[in-house]
Amino acid sequence: MVTSKIQFYPKVTQTILSLTEEFKQISVERKALLNELAHYIKGKVQQEKPIALTIICTHNSRRSHLGQVWLQIAAQFYGIPNVQTYSGGTEATACNPRIVACLERIGFYVIPQNTSINPVYRLYGSDHFSPQTLFSKVYDAAANPTSDFAAVMVCNSADEACPTVIGADYRIAMTYIDPKVSDNTPKERATYDERCRQIGRECLYVMSLV
Repeated sequence: MVTSKIQFYPKVTQTILSLTEEFKQISVERKALLNELAHYIKGKVQQEKPIALTIICTHNSRRSHLGQVWLQIAAQFYGIPNVQTYSGGTEATACNPRIVACLERIGFYVIPQNTSINPVYRLYGSDHFSPQTLFSKVYDAAANPTSDFAAVMVCNSADEACPTVIGADYRIAMTYIDPKVSDNTPKERATYDERCRQIGRECLYVMSLV
């Protein structure tokens, strides 16, 4: 069941609704993969257990943050309880400012908490839910769960470099092309917006099945 749409900021709501109308753009093969993650989450819901999802890419700078944001928002939108999302990498760098910018373009409020080389951001999509915290870290950092979590691998290099994610009770390779391929080109903004929408679309699809 979808939660009340007034719980999200208007532009965020508009984006969510438009993405739910695009599920037909997801290929049959891709849906089969996404169904596996939905099955894992549904099993946790049926057992009334907490659902911890850690989204992992090499540098925890781009795709993993989008996955963290969208899986949490999708769970809230569909009213799925006890979901908490996290992100991490095989090494820490920084949450890329291009990711912050593309999230702001679709209606999120992102507030920096410091100006370090690895800044911490608070992301708000609603006044009714706690903000998400975005910063780069390794997947087993203290801020992340250490057991009974799903490891969602969103890049091939992290999937290959980290054959075992210690503590995970489920693992899935749900990879995406890195938007950094368009950094400092005329296509940069469009590429980031496209990847943000693709990840959002697929995360919403996953939670719609739960």
